[in-house]
Amino acid sequence: MHFSSSTMILLPLFHLTILQFIILYNAPVALGDPKDGFTSLPLSQSNFVIHKPYDVAQNQRYSFVNGVHKFFVFSTDKPFQQGSDTKPRTEIRVQGYDYSSGVWQFEGEGYVPSGSTGVCIMQVFGASSSATTLQVRVYDGSLTSYRAPVLSPNIYNRWFRLNVIHDVDASNVKIYIDGTLKYQGSGKGGSSHYFKFGVYEQNDPSNYMESALEEYQNSSKELKVHENIEMIRYVFECLIK
Repeated sequence: MHFSSSTMILLPLFHLTILQFIILYNAPVALGDPKDGFTSLPLSQSNFVIHKPYDVAQNQRYSFVNGVHKFFVFSTDKPFQQGSDTKPRTEIRVQGYDYSSGVWQFEGEGYVPSGSTGVCIMQVFGASSSATTLQVRVYDGSLTSYRAPVLSPNIYNRWFRLNVIHDVDASNVKIYIDGTLKYQGSGKGGSSHYFKFGVYEQNDPSNYMESALEEYQNSSKELKVHENIEMIRYVFECLIK
């Protein structure tokens, strides 16, 4: 559906747990919560396309158990398809909600352990002169938009809330951390966009990267802290206005 309307252990470890993914769509409204005025769109496994190193079985880099999507990748892994010069990744590409206009939002809550670095955890894909309109990354304890600017300088070992709003018609992108606007910038054009999430190696990466997505009925559900401190947990939503 296309919318055109409004035993080998390498450290450090990157582990991301995403609890709920929601897409929202609507017209821009200046309200208190970034989600205000948006509507949640239904999502199922059919909306998730997995990108993983082409030479390994899916179950070696991805699993879905008890509502948790887990993503693993090594910096020595192959790209997602033969012949590609892109870096290693294990990601989900959201299909069925590609868009070319309107206002779309991604929301998530995450937990990043110390030592995780050089990894993209969320993308707004599609642009006129580059691959993406936005990438949210982790570098040395900071959450960043691409390599800079820094969105939060102390992201390790704490929960954070991430909201990304893409207004295609106004060519505008906003990033909120814990409900506070941290970045506002111009869009990058392009005729089609979609969201991606998981683990995608960037420059200066950890040797081993792992992420997970855990789905719940609603994003306000209280989350249990995993005993393994070397992990990232990420509750996420995609929303549409």
